[in-house]
Amino acid sequence: MIKTSLGRHVFGLSAIAFGITCFVWRDFGAPWRQIDAFGNVPHREVFVYIVAAIEILGGIAIQWRKTARAGALTLSIIYFIFALLWIPTIVSHPRAYYGYGHFFEQFSVVLGPLIIWATLSTSNLRRSAALSRFAYTFFGICVVSFALEQLFYLSPTASFVPKWIPPGQMFWAIATTVFFALAAIALLSGIFGLLAARLVTAMIMGFQLLIWLPAPFSDPHKLMNWAGNAENLAIAGAAWIVADYLGQNYSGAFRRTEQHEASQVCGYSA
Repeated sequence: MIKTSLGRHVFGLSAIAFGITCFVWRDFGAPWRQIDAFGNVPHREVFVYIVAAIEILGGIAIQWRKTARAGALTLSIIYFIFALLWIPTIVSHPRAYYGYGHFFEQFSVVLGPLIIWATLSTSNLRRSAALSRFAYTFFGICVVSFALEQLFYLSPTASFVPKWIPPGQMFWAIATTVFFALAAIALLSGIFGLLAARLVTAMIMGFQLLIWLPAPFSDPHKLMNWAGNAENLAIAGAAWIVADYLGQNYSGAFRRTEQHEASQVCGYSA
């Protein structure tokens, strides 16, 4: 069971931000624009308000331990639905990584609350542990996709980097791509997985502070600038939840090792 919960709170704030963005703009944010592929959806504005309300209520619920499981499950389901909406794009353009990249971005946001839902369960602990490991493994696969997406679209990635950061935009595009690749190897192999999760969280939060947070100030009338903030914060929150999960497992394993060694010493002394 996760004791540290900063990731959960950050993730909840991102969900609230998504909902507020939808309410204000009366439209879906950047990660949900794939619904446009279905054309003019009837009563679209009503649908926007319903989703926004679910986002805000889920984001609030996940902040408190008693309601965290319900909020986490709600958010996981709504994000999963929107992740699935990228499947038509993947099918229609199978050779372009655009659809795959956005699917895994959205799917990574599904996995954070799924870990919260599983780890806060008090029944069937074996199933909860298996579900947490499943979510953790697939988050590692999502990080693989982050690296591939940046690699395939290196120039657009570089254009996001502020020009004032030395030594240059392309340097940081390549560097962060390598960092994602190394983190994915660490997460999937289990070697330095906790460190990798923490560094990925720090890097994505760096994107938040350096790229997305200033964006609305430069162009407050652009929906992408607001929705991008919420999306990036959601991915950071999911990564933070993974780090919390691994940190708790590491602490538990360390305590069990200490207890085992102490028992061996006591048995030897006796």
